Amino acid sequence: MKDIFERLVGKKPDKGYLKNVFGMAMPLLMYGALYITWFSIIEKHRFSHYAVIHTALDDRIPFIEAFIVPYYLWFFYVSLTLVFFILTLEVEDYYKNFFFLTTGMTLFLVISTLFPNVQHLRPAVMPRDNIFTALVQIIYSKDTSANLWPSIHVYNSIGTMIAVRKSKKFNKRLKISSDILGTLIILSTMFVKQHSVYDVATAILMAVIFYIFYYRTSAMENFCKRKEEKLAFRYE
Repeated sequence: MKDIFERLVGKKPDKGYLKNVFGMAMPLLMYGALYITWFSIIEKHRFSHYAVIHTALDDRIPFIEAFIVPYYLWFFYVSLTLVFFILTLEVEDYYKNFFFLTTGMTLFLVISTLFPNVQHLRPAVMPRDNIFTALVQIIYSKDTSANLWPSIHVYNSIGTMIAVRKSKKFNKRLKISSDILGTLIILSTMFVKQHSVYDVATAILMAVIFYIFYYRTSAMENFCKRKEEKLAFRYE
């Protein structure tokens, strides 16, 4: 079992390795708890006013329930990429991806708290009865149509696509597969009527801004170098 693990992640699962994995995972676990708590509060709270998010393009986009498949795959796509970077101790890939995602998610929470919004794009009655529409209804029941701007599904997908593209751990075929899946997820948010075109466009704009900050500045590079040096010292 250890041999299989070592071939997969390129590291031996000894005490030094586990200590480093735990150290890298802690910020993710702590932020996850904060995000879920904050999001649950704003989902349950009923604000006195909600701004309706809608564009003319939204009315031209058809409801295609099969796109619920990539929509669900988002949960695995984003989380497993982060977990992979942790297990392989890819410090730079992990922290750039982690900070990129959490910055956008935090901004989303702030916007949802200070500027409550809602969309009315969901079909009142499902046009068909099949496994895909059943999956759509599950999402509708778990996630309200309020506080969806900007789309975290879109923003995090772009962040994951960038992280995979930048990583040396993925070959060309996997990078292309990642781009295809990420694109399908972005499209799915509109085809299953979870998000307006406005949600998607603003999420893309936000991703461009934070891409420049986290992947094109010396501050983030220096931070990652310090983390790598500390990790190398503890892993000896």
